[in-house]
Amino acid sequence: MEVITLQSGSNGNCVYVEADGVQLLFDAGISGTQAEKRLAAHGKDIRDIDALIISHEHSDHVRCMGVFQRKFGLPIHVSKPTMQATQKKAKIGRVDDLHHFDSGSTLAFGSVRVETLCTPHDACDSVAFVVDDGSSRLGILTDIGHVDCDLDDVVGTLDAVILESNYDPAMLHNGPYPEQLKNRIRGSRGHLSNEECADLLNRKASSRLQWACLGHLSEHNNRPDLVLQTHRKMITRDLRLHVADRYDAGAVMSIAVTRTQQTFWETSTNPLKPR
Repeated sequence: MEVITLQSGSNGNCVYVEADGVQLLFDAGISGTQAEKRLAAHGKDIRDIDALIISHEHSDHVRCMGVFQRKFGLPIHVSKPTMQATQKKAKIGRVDDLHHFDSGSTLAFGSVRVETLCTPHDACDSVAFVVDDGSSRLGILTDIGHVDCDLDDVVGTLDAVILESNYDPAMLHNGPYPEQLKNRIRGSRGHLSNEECADLLNRKASSRLQWACLGHLSEHNNRPDLVLQTHRKMITRDLRLHVADRYDAGAVMSIAVTRTQQTFWETSTNPLKPR
């Protein structure tokens, strides 16, 4: 499995995942031009994407979903409540190829499964994702709100994870945001702090977790060096860490397949690709 964060943060989010020949995009918070160029720089053609999957209606995740569909012909998969909320809040234009899913359900794209996980974020029907190709499991866990028991259980099953590490508590406390916004960010329906993210990984990540990509960093309330410092201090095992860029694409992050995982995969079924 190959993973590229095309951008991560309140100014726009988009993640590319390729597994077993299936190519997926998660969220469309950057322009079509940016997505096309950043994928092309890694030898990927955005028109080959099999599906665009949307997590929730906030503009940094949906603002360009209509463009992605019309310009590149990408089928959009989104829950009905999220689509309704998006159409009320954003001018996304016409969308012709639209597929609704129920939050908490599992989507199938050929041999790849995408589990949708309900999250306590302040959106109408927010979800996170686990991508499973039968040999590797990737979590895309941003806009979490707070760590609940379900998320605890999921992290222990992953081989790699993109996990939000949104803010440093001291920077948020002393920063320029109004108190109402500060309370929203650190509240139970806001975002995870560096410490909450690191604690989750330290407590629940199993030995199979190969790397963690720390994303959705706040522009004003966090810094990449603080993120890494906090995680290296709190995580007691040797874990490879990446930090997703707020303004550009990162490098390709690969998930290696273990012998045990390969054996499992060889006994799995391979349903037909819907597209």
